[in-house]
Amino acid sequence: MIPSLPHLKESPSQTAGPYVHIGLIPHQAGFDIFEKSFSNVLAGPDTKGERICIEGSIFDGTGAPTRDVLVEIWQANAAGRYNHPADRQENKPLDPTFRGWGRTGTNFETGLYTFETIKPGSVIGRKGHRPMAPHVNVWLAARGINIGLSTRLYFSDEAEANARDPVLNIIEPRERRDTLIARREIRGGVVVYVFDIRLQGERETVFFDV
Repeated sequence: MIPSLPHLKESPSQTAGPYVHIGLIPHQAGFDIFEKSFSNVLAGPDTKGERICIEGSIFDGTGAPTRDVLVEIWQANAAGRYNHPADRQENKPLDPTFRGWGRTGTNFETGLYTFETIKPGSVIGRKGHRPMAPHVNVWLAARGINIGLSTRLYFSDEAEANARDPVLNIIEPRERRDTLIARREIRGGVVVYVFDIRLQGERETVFFDV
């Protein structure tokens, strides 16, 4: 006869944990453990397209900047094609000098994250084959986040394309779409897009279930 077991409480959900930097972005944690470490620089010196910098802060529900968030981005090249076999846009050229994927973390002191990349071109969507506005896919992971958060960055100087974008147009209420628009600035001749992310609270960033 199998004895009855006492009622067991659910164990705490597992989050990214305090060692996410050591395993995924060790250089930020002060470690040099991989022969090839992924970085926040996506473009090489010969990469085609407009050079840009993406930067921003990630705020928690109280409005305080977080300082230990892992940030990943992936995007199409200047012609609007991803460097991935699943992209079947054979009429658009690949750029072998552009990786199209980057990883960094929010700075431990300032809370700022940065990427050096190029502005992507428009991609044809899989459903309905409608063109999407130029955008960058963003993924976040950190302690306290049980499942990675996915969102998108669109560009403020692409207002006409943004108005037609099929993804932006499914977001309601309409005002929420503004949380996905990065602000263009020029600093010392460098094009910078500022994209702040709010995890909770007023003006919470739109996140996608992907």
